[in-house]
Amino acid sequence: MVAGNVGHLRQSREARLGRGFFATDAETLARALLGTHLIRVMEDGSTIRVRINETEAYNGVEDRASHAFGGRRTARTEPMYGRGGTSYVYFTYGMHHCFNVVAGGVDEPAAVLIRGGEVIEGLGAALANRGWTREKHAAVPAGLADGPAKLCRTLAIDRSLNAIDLTRDPTLRLERGDRGWHDEVSVISTPRIGVDYAGEWAARPLRFVARRM
Repeated sequence: MVAGNVGHLRQSREARLGRGFFATDAETLARALLGTHLIRVMEDGSTIRVRINETEAYNGVEDRASHAFGGRRTARTEPMYGRGGTSYVYFTYGMHHCFNVVAGGVDEPAAVLIRGGEVIEGLGAALANRGWTREKHAAVPAGLADGPAKLCRTLAIDRSLNAIDLTRDPTLRLERGDRGWHDEVSVISTPRIGVDYAGEWAARPLRFVARRM
C-alpha cells in the first residue's frame, strides 16, 4: 500500500463517528447528523460520499409515528432496540428502502430517518446506481438523493445493510462533516412527512432541513 493511501485510511478512521456520537436522544441526533458525511463503499471498491441535509427524529415507544410505538418489538423493528449507531433499513410500499440510524442505548428504540443529502464524491457510481445520465443530473442536481428512497438507491442501500454497526462496518459509515459548513446553512424544523396518522405527534417539528443561506 502506498504512503498516500495509508494516510487517507488513517484520516477516515479519525473522522469516523464513534459510539458516543449516537448515544443521545433522537431529536438531538437528527440535528447533529446534518452536515455529516454518509459513505458507501461499493463492491468494486468505489466510494460514494453524501453530505446529509435532511433528517427526521423518531422517539421510540411514546412516538405514535415510530415503528416501535407502544413497545412494538418484531423481527422488523429489532435493530431499533440495538446500540446507538446501528443501522435500521426497512422496505416499504413494496418498492422503497429507507435508511435510519439508531439513537440512544440498548432497548431504547429511537432512530433518525436520513431523508436526503448531496453527493459530494463518487458521482459516477451514484449516477449508475440511480440509472441517471450526467445530463439529467446537471438539469436537476438536487433530485439525485433528495428523499429517503432516492438516497437509498443512490447509495445502493438495501436490507443487506440492516442491523450493521455503523461505527465498525467496512461498507457503510458516517464521518464528521466539512469544517465551516454549518456557517453556510440555516436549519429549519417542520412536522415530519407522511405521518398524519400519528395524532398529536404528526404536528411535532421533528424534521430538520439544512438550507444554504
